[in-house]
Amino acid sequence: MPDTWGDQAFEAFFTSQAHRLRRLAYAMCGDWHLAEDLVQAAFVRMYPRWHRIRPETAAAYANKVLLNLFLSGVPKRKREQVMESFPDTQAPEGRSSDERLDMAAALAALPPKRRAMVVLRFMEDLSISEVAQLTGTAEGTVKSQTSRAVESLRVALGLPEGADEDAGIAF
Repeated sequence: MPDTWGDQAFEAFFTSQAHRLRRLAYAMCGDWHLAEDLVQAAFVRMYPRWHRIRPETAAAYANKVLLNLFLSGVPKRKREQVMESFPDTQAPEGRSSDERLDMAAALAALPPKRRAMVVLRFMEDLSISEVAQLTGTAEGTVKSQTSRAVESLRVALGLPEGADEDAGIAF
């Protein structure tokens, strides 16, 4: 009987998820080389456990491994690193390069766990419950931390109180 969730499935999963995970890692750490290292390390950690990972939860498991790797390595890196550019996703219409760089710098200034929550919540479009599960925190904590992070981003970007995504807080 063929192994339907073996090496070929892992290779297909890698091919389908590597780019997304690289963008996610970059949004968290602000360094393309570190992002590539984090993604590679995540896949290396997943491979020996691959036969135990359910297909329907593989992407969430990859997010969790990546998040844990990011959070465990952050103290070793400078927090002040400013991203040279934002992840290779399409910018909202009308967004200039300067605005994207300002957003990247504001995001990089957030504490690592708060930055990760914002990236998971708004860039990955995960629910509060999913972010809470990934980060191992209560839903109320995710709500308060993302709210504080969004407020910090608004202040850093000079946006008026109550500004929404259309006013500048968008990835």
